[in-house]
Amino acid sequence: MKRLENHFENLLFKSRWLLAPFFVGLVIAIGVLFLKFGMELINLFAIVFVGGEGHPILSILTLVDTALLASLLLIIAFSGYENFVSKFGPEDHEDRPVWMGSVGFADLKLKLIGAIVAISSVELLKTFLDTDNFSSDVLAWKVAIHLTFVTSGVLFALTDFIASKSKSSKK
Repeated sequence: MKRLENHFENLLFKSRWLLAPFFVGLVIAIGVLFLKFGMELINLFAIVFVGGEGHPILSILTLVDTALLASLLLIIAFSGYENFVSKFGPEDHEDRPVWMGSVGFADLKLKLIGAIVAISSVELLKTFLDTDNFSSDVLAWKVAIHLTFVTSGVLFALTDFIASKSKSSKK
């Protein structure tokens, strides 16, 4: 029976590699965002130098939004891989981000909701800069959704704070 249990645990442990393609997919999504970023950058130049349609601030906010999303995907890919699949190579590499290896699941959750709030803020600002194209109902929904993200972020942080205090009091 112990041998069967060992085989099962070994199989279960190796199954973590099934997550690796998900993280590769996130990196591919960053490549797609890079293309979107490039197209928006060209659009910005067209607005500024050629006098094309649009508002430069909206275009810049779209660039910021895209960069935030790409950074978020990279954090999720790196942290998810290190937390669930395998550790990355040399830990003393000069280009290794400081946060790698130290972002746990709770930290990743907070970074995710923080990035979602930041992206939502940028989207809301873009909407407010272009209010002529939105009805008051749409504006109200966007504000409500943003406030929901903010409230969720605060509740996640509060929950993690309480959990960390609970763990430290048990020690």
